[in-house]
Amino acid sequence: MTAVLAVQGDFFEHERALASLGEPYFEIRCRADAEKHFDRLVLPGGESTVQRKLVTELGLYDILRERIAGTDDATGTAGRGGIPVLATCAGLILLADYFRTLPVTVKRNAYGRQTGSFATVADFSGIGTIPMTFIRAPAVEEASSPVTVKSIVDGRITGVQYKKQIGIAFHPEMDADSRLYQYFLSL
Repeated sequence: MTAVLAVQGDFFEHERALASLGEPYFEIRCRADAEKHFDRLVLPGGESTVQRKLVTELGLYDILRERIAGTDDATGTAGRGGIPVLATCAGLILLADYFRTLPVTVKRNAYGRQTGSFATVADFSGIGTIPMTFIRAPAVEEASSPVTVKSIVDGRITGVQYKKQIGIAFHPEMDADSRLYQYFLSL
């Protein structure tokens, strides 16, 4: 079962992509939702500052961070290993800068303002060439081992993987190609 953070952003489009693959999902809108059982998590694009504020206000931070990092408690004691996470655009910023479970440095709006949004096709390591839609997209400025760079567009890192966390600067939910979701569901 996949949980989709649904406090702000394009969560509906992720749900539609998951449903097309037959993956059961539910929305996390409050702490009670986050306390339910789930095996995977989607952190959607949207406005990272608003998402961060709402995750904090709704009391979701500790429980989500614990599930992402795979710790037994908020102190960071090693636990069972984190769940697979697909973090797109603002979700990438949340993983790196807020939850701090993805050890990369992210630059917000790396491709410019809304008018700098674009679509392209590029290689995503392990999947092949896929469509990528960038909307006020961030980019990864620094990623070192053990983080694996999965995609680069225009000389900028746009996709990474660390353990079971996939952080991408683009929006796969905006395109019909489901291979990235299939990869995520295979973790």
